[in-house]
Amino acid sequence: MRELTYTQALREALTEEMRRDPNVILMGEDIGEYGGVFRVTEGLIHEFGPTRVRDTPITESAFIGMAVGMAMTGKRPLAELMFMDFALVSADQIWNQAAKMRSMSGGRVKVPMVIRAQQGGGRGNGAQHSQSFEAMFTHIPGMKVVIPATPYDAKGLLKSAIRDDNPVMFIEHKLLYNTKGPVPEEEYTLPIGKADVKRVGADMTIVSYSRQVLFALQAAETLQKEHGISAEVIDLRSTVPLDIDTVIASLRKTHRLLVTHEAHAACGVGAEIIAQIVEKAFDELDAPIVRVAGMNVPIPVAKQLEDAALPQPADIVAGALKLAK
Repeated sequence: MRELTYTQALREALTEEMRRDPNVILMGEDIGEYGGVFRVTEGLIHEFGPTRVRDTPITESAFIGMAVGMAMTGKRPLAELMFMDFALVSADQIWNQAAKMRSMSGGRVKVPMVIRAQQGGGRGNGAQHSQSFEAMFTHIPGMKVVIPATPYDAKGLLKSAIRDDNPVMFIEHKLLYNTKGPVPEEEYTLPIGKADVKRVGADMTIVSYSRQVLFALQAAETLQKEHGISAEVIDLRSTVPLDIDTVIASLRKTHRLLVTHEAHAACGVGAEIIAQIVEKAFDELDAPIVRVAGMNVPIPVAKQLEDAALPQPADIVAGALKLAK
């Protein structure tokens, strides 16, 4: 099977969906002639023109609000936030309008829109450009939250998100764009809300999403080679819907659970996973659950400090060894 980068997989998904449905419209800062700060939309304006690939002013509240209105009136807008941190500028449009309109209208109004946002650290971009906000979107009812880790998942899930009749927050990690993986040439989509077992194991279950899945897989290899520990790695792929059933099915086999994500530990998605496991499958646990997450500090610029603040593969290995005891 051919290999594509994460960027290429996303661009291919956008191209195919824009060809399939003329109601799909892109908007965002520098996504047209410039091709997007991470090059995902590069070249699309030359095929689809400035009416469907719209460069916007630097005002997230305006173009996210515009996307909400377009979605309510029959289009399928896809808005790009250059950095996830800027979602706070458009918080009212996202949480009070897009997420609530279908419910408040009794189902008469649909809001089929996608917000693509890039988040995460590792580039030395500092506290205002390195945050992970998936827990915020997970907390507010009315939106789906998709957060793929591989090019294959990114393409299949983005196509499904565009076709969904609900608002979808589609979260990409900045350091995934140049990663490569197999992507079929034929048409495919992936269901939103179904986790994927990325590695089969027997001794413990590691649950994660986004770039942290790659770190979890590295840690699992180290655990196997150096300590003889077989770890199963589950990629949630979305936090809304949250596929807790797949996690529980794995836990019934391994009886040990480690949850890891890059976002701050406090009130993160990991805390929700742990709570649901305690509520639904407590008797399956042979040891306390271990959580490996970002430190509760603003993310530093200096590489040594940033690496210390964000969980690394070695931190997952250390957590797993603690869990194994």
